[in-house]
Amino acid sequence: MNGRPVIFFLLIVGIGGFWLYTLLEPGSVSLDSSPTLPSVEIRNYEGEDLSSFHDFRENSIKGPQIIQRDNYRLEVSGLVNRTISFSYQDIIEKFPSYKKVVKLNCVEGWDVIILWEGILVRDLIRYAGVKPTANTIIFYAYDGYSTSFPLSYVMDNPIMMAYRMNNLTLPIERGFPFQLVAEDKWGYKWIKWITRIEISDNDKYRGYWESRGFSQDGDLNKGFFD
Repeated sequence: MNGRPVIFFLLIVGIGGFWLYTLLEPGSVSLDSSPTLPSVEIRNYEGEDLSSFHDFRENSIKGPQIIQRDNYRLEVSGLVNRTISFSYQDIIEKFPSYKKVVKLNCVEGWDVIILWEGILVRDLIRYAGVKPTANTIIFYAYDGYSTSFPLSYVMDNPIMMAYRMNNLTLPIERGFPFQLVAEDKWGYKWIKWITRIEISDNDKYRGYWESRGFSQDGDLNKGFFD
């Protein structure tokens, strides 16, 4: 009879020690662990219904482009005070992030309303510095696509280069790492897979579709053919 309390005590201590070892063992689940769960696409933002990234139609010139995050570089060059080259993480960490719901209107007749998150193009340009003779900004994509705007369009307006949509990291099909959110412009001005930005004095430059007869302005309140 006298030995039973001792045996019971040793049993409790042994069980407690086992669980303490399990909690503290490297690689095991601990009370302080905070696993990151996958993001979920949102379909409503501040009372406004959003389209899904599934609602887009694939119409890029060479199909979706796969860019590895760790190898990505964005170059800003041309008529700037200093040429800059940033990694994906550099851009995410260095520049403020903004969110805005903007509708994309495609010349094919479809549209989507998306919550975009990204940085302002003008923040990048100001960081590089602009020379007085500059009047044009040209965006180049990984697949050879390009488009251009008056420099004032991105300097006077909060034009974003998005890296998230509807709370998701920009999918490959939608232009990862970055897509231009070209507000008030037709969809062909919303360049994807951006790899280079050139500041220029060539206001005659014409991008992929513009050189094929599409409007250089690309304004929604006008036709999309010149």
